[in-house]
Amino acid sequence: MKKINAILSAVCIISTAFASGCTKNETNELTQVRLNEVVHSVFYAPQYVAIENGYFEEEGLSIELSVGQGADKSMTALLSGSADIALLGTEAGIYVYNEGAEDYAKAFAQPYCSYCVKNNHP
Repeated sequence: MKKINAILSAVCIISTAFASGCTKNETNELTQVRLNEVVHSVFYAPQYVAIENGYFEEEGLSIELSVGQGADKSMTALLSGSADIALLGTEAGIYVYNEGAEDYAKAFAQPYCSYCVKNNHP
């Protein structure tokens, strides 16, 4: 059950990597994905389990994990090309978009609050 939860939670990262053309190459080498998270958080626990247990490697991915220590730093890492994926809230992306940037981050997933789901809050 734990492996299933870790794999399901990591699907967002894996699907993003595949969508960007990252797959196992013909020599069976791992494709490196540079993942920047805004902070270490218990919310990312399934990701840590998947990394530790080699589930990404089983799918042909090598995850290089870094911590931004703030949404502004994680967004900078993403936009500068030092990260392929950044796990952060949507607010930093909205700021970049509103500044008129031609190259801006696109949000594709959002964590949910069980209280909000239960009480029909956005």
